[in-house]
Amino acid sequence: MSVLELGDLIKTKQITSEELTNIFLRRLKRYYHVLEAVVSYTEELAYKQAREADALLAQGMYLGPLHGIPYGLKDIISVPKYKTTWGSKTFKDQVLDIEAWVYKRLKAAGAVLVAKLVSGSLAYDDIWYGGRTRNPWNIEEFSTGSSAGPAACTSAGMVPFAIGSETAGSITYPAARCGVTALRPTFGTVGRTGVMSISESLDKLGPFCRSATDCTVILDAIRGRDPDDPSSRDSPLDDPFLVDITKLTVGYLDDAEEEVVHILATKGVNMIPFKLNYTVESVQGILNFTMDVDMLAHFDEWQRSGQDDDYESHDQWPTELQRARMIPAVDFIQAQRARGKLTREVKESFEVDAFIGNATDWEKVCMGNLVGMPVIVVPTGFTNISNPPHGGSRRRTTVTTGIYAPPHRDHIALALAMAYQSATDHHKQCPPIDDLGPNDSIPNPPTVIYPTRLLHH
Repeated sequence: MSVLELGDLIKTKQITSEELTNIFLRRLKRYYHVLEAVVSYTEELAYKQAREADALLAQGMYLGPLHGIPYGLKDIISVPKYKTTWGSKTFKDQVLDIEAWVYKRLKAAGAVLVAKLVSGSLAYDDIWYGGRTRNPWNIEEFSTGSSAGPAACTSAGMVPFAIGSETAGSITYPAARCGVTALRPTFGTVGRTGVMSISESLDKLGPFCRSATDCTVILDAIRGRDPDDPSSRDSPLDDPFLVDITKLTVGYLDDAEEEVVHILATKGVNMIPFKLNYTVESVQGILNFTMDVDMLAHFDEWQRSGQDDDYESHDQWPTELQRARMIPAVDFIQAQRARGKLTREVKESFEVDAFIGNATDWEKVCMGNLVGMPVIVVPTGFTNISNPPHGGSRRRTTVTTGIYAPPHRDHIALALAMAYQSATDHHKQCPPIDDLGPNDSIPNPPTVIYPTRLLHH
């Protein structure tokens, strides 16, 4: 069920928050060994927050649509008295006595934290010190991207929603792989105090949900200026529910999903072919320079002291940080100047209200993160897995698209996604997880290796 559907059950007292919390904790524990997507359960805290939510409701106080709703946090987000491991064996016993800003916002909205969910080690890929997180739609695959736990757990119905992060692809990639709706908001929309940082000019927090409507509800709760995060801002979120989409002109790229274009056109959106033009040729290099040097500045001592020898995958951060140490200062500064030029050119070329295109195209991932552009990942269908067992399987490959908007126009992307989802039910489908079909059995799924350059944070 969606956040709003669950919220209605709580508000009308058809179920208590404590009962709902128990349901999701049981589900988290049931599928933990299948998906390897949970770092720790915040059980004592969860029941305390759930009982407080129920007590407030009994007194006639209702905090809004997240009142009593369970959720999970990516385990780079700190909560006092609970481990914040960053997915790394080096930090697996780390407890930070900091209330992350996003946790404070959700707590104030009445939400109930039930678990810390897997982050790839030091926010890179889906490998962490406890294993490797799997895709609920096809458990032979891994979830990709470091927001692996939030994506997998939301997809599998282990939480109604979760908060993840992205520096370069770790909201978009796992959301696309696991078939969930997820929003990478405009840079600076959500404060990052209490969150492990890779790059202060790139890091973003965003929701993984069942639907674009849920993403809207969550974003409204967590947005706003964080006094300890200078990059955050108090930019108002215009109401996506009030957007008249018939007055919008929306571009579609060559790699846009045709069904999305067709449905939005039938709803009155002016759909036109589009290409975002810019002359900067080194977009991927700019992002790599920026991210890797910033990361090295944060973890310089960690690497110098040899702790990277214990890192979960040596071809990831250890190798990249060694390369980053060799980048000349002049080249780094030139990359930042090119980034400024890219931002200006994208702004000038963005002549539509939004555009539709592949959410996991690496060029668009790099460009979008460098300029701080919002995108919502939307499930658009499923295909059969390659080489299914004889007799078939219920496992599927998810198909998704991205709806991009200019910075600070998140509500436009959300409104278009809601319009599309009002006419389709792809986002309502449930993955098989452990019900793969009578002819399909994967007792020991093989290891699948993916290109690690695509899977940061």
